[in-house]
Amino acid sequence: MTTHEAVTQALADPRIQKNKKYWTAFNNGEIPADWPLISWIINENMLSRDGEDHSRLRRLVSKAFTPRRVELLRGSVVAIVESLLDDLERAAEASEDGVVDLRAIVSQPLPLTVISDLFGVDEQTRPKLHGPVGVFFDQSITPEQAMATFFELWGVLTELVAAKRAEPGDDLTTALIAARDEEDKLTEDELIWNLVLFISAGYETTMNLISNAVRALTHHRDQLELVMEGKVEWSKAIEEVLRWDPPGQYVPMRYTTEDMELAGVPIPKGEPLLLGYGSASRDEAHYGPTAEEFDITREDSSHLAFSHGRHYCLGASLARMEMNEVLPRLFERFPKLEVAVADEELVPAPSIISNGVEALPVRLR
Repeated sequence: MTTHEAVTQALADPRIQKNKKYWTAFNNGEIPADWPLISWIINENMLSRDGEDHSRLRRLVSKAFTPRRVELLRGSVVAIVESLLDDLERAAEASEDGVVDLRAIVSQPLPLTVISDLFGVDEQTRPKLHGPVGVFFDQSITPEQAMATFFELWGVLTELVAAKRAEPGDDLTTALIAARDEEDKLTEDELIWNLVLFISAGYETTMNLISNAVRALTHHRDQLELVMEGKVEWSKAIEEVLRWDPPGQYVPMRYTTEDMELAGVPIPKGEPLLLGYGSASRDEAHYGPTAEEFDITREDSSHLAFSHGRHYCLGASLARMEMNEVLPRLFERFPKLEVAVADEELVPAPSIISNGVEALPVRLR
């Protein structure tokens, strides 16, 4: 699904569901167990639940993922950002040509550290978590590597849950363990699967969003100046980045539960649908003839980067908060920052899900 109309219809139509039981090819045994995207299909979190089951999980999880908890992180986010910018400056001074990798020094460690703080991951456990999370979205690895990485991540999170049960803390893992709705609560598998969802998505998307925003603003200096001069709010610029170059392109999968028509196209029952959030946000039929242009002053800066309706991302406020702290500080400190290579020299992330680059070489001055 590549158009805005098709994606929004697919998100809203009750005849399209997320449970793999509706996928004919999967139920016929045509999808191998080592398929690189298998963990996105067999999971037991909100990505693969429908109806009341989806509402139940969202209701339980949202009790832990509150705006208050996100806001309490702001002070630590600011401290992390300032420390990372110090690292960036030191790396540039030590570099012979002044070129440093913004992704490795800022874009990657910021969300990883914030997510670790949010979930109460101690310093000893963080390296064990960061490794497998870093390749969770990578479709260039072998099926064997993918399965090994998944089981490694599952093991780390199982240990985290056990530790939080033994010694509860003021963190999201403890809150998820305690989350109840009358007599209902998350099962053990649901608990781990939702940790997989939040930790992997909260890391990868924000990492890509930081790098994509830096690329967009440095390639459109006139618009960066508008923000630096206070003529346009940073929040407005961030929403345009989310529309124009979102951190995720696709989220697998959804399935048709009957023969139907979607945005004028007939689709048989039992077909898998891949929703193209990136292409939908540049659809001229929705945004007009300037859809392909990056314009932080445009009237309609709506987008589907955080999905839509009942599927709207619970972590959207955290991602926006991180962006509103890192971007102003980055460009206030290094107003002449520029990407050090041409766009065609940047290597895209090896994933159909993520929309980012493997490295972002920049010069600070």
